[in-house]
Amino acid sequence: MMQASSRESLATVRGRLEELTSDASTAQARELGNELSAVVGVLVGQRVLLRHLADPAVDESARANLAAGLFEGKVGATTVEVLRAVATQRWSTSGDLVDAVELLARQAVLTAAEREGTLDETEDELFRFGRVLDSENNLRALLSDSTVPAERRLGLLHSVLDGKVGQDTMELLEQAVRTPRGRSLDVVVGQLAELAAQRRQRTVALVTAAAPLSAEQEERLTRVLSQIYNRTMSVQVDVDPEVLGGLVVRVGDEVIDGSIASRLESATRGLPS
Repeated sequence: MMQASSRESLATVRGRLEELTSDASTAQARELGNELSAVVGVLVGQRVLLRHLADPAVDESARANLAAGLFEGKVGATTVEVLRAVATQRWSTSGDLVDAVELLARQAVLTAAEREGTLDETEDELFRFGRVLDSENNLRALLSDSTVPAERRLGLLHSVLDGKVGQDTMELLEQAVRTPRGRSLDVVVGQLAELAAQRRQRTVALVTAAAPLSAEQEERLTRVLSQIYNRTMSVQVDVDPEVLGGLVVRVGDEVIDGSIASRLESATRGLPS
């Protein structure tokens, strides 16, 4: 969790990225995302450089010039401008600076998906791949293993998903697989799905049901949850026969458990052993 100063800095640079991409084409937004993701890889591997870029004792213009000097000619002008903006901000830790660049890379790709009109599909594809990773332990471990060369991990990702997801979904997953940063991929993919929902100005409701819901049921559930939470919801449904019946709904840290399994468990707590 970022501290207050880093959160303020993040809001500033996210706004700057929105300004810089306001007239960008879909292809340009994707390129910006890919370049920023590559910068994340550099920063993760160059701890001394990262420390200098995040050092509040160094004048902000000097930090900005350092970022520009290192990356000009290697990435596009817009990417350099974003990195200058990042370097001028105050970050509580150097890790927060890396987190910010990573988030900006994702934001750029989601901007491309939004312009392409595929943001809802991107969110859905990310959610569903996250569920696959939840159940496929070996796949999750292989894709998250930083001791395996990045090209091999990316090759595995493509062998699983080529032709099954859209371009922007693949771009986001490539970013996550290329630089895992010690995190399990299922967690990162869940964060990506939530970012996509936020981009659509929606809150994610994770619903577990004993059987698939019809389109009419999903639509009705979405309406009900939107009324309950007084905001637009994005419902993502996962099927798990073990819930036996009813629904389990998770919104952030809040869980509404209406499953038969939960009611049985509650009832048996009061029985003698």
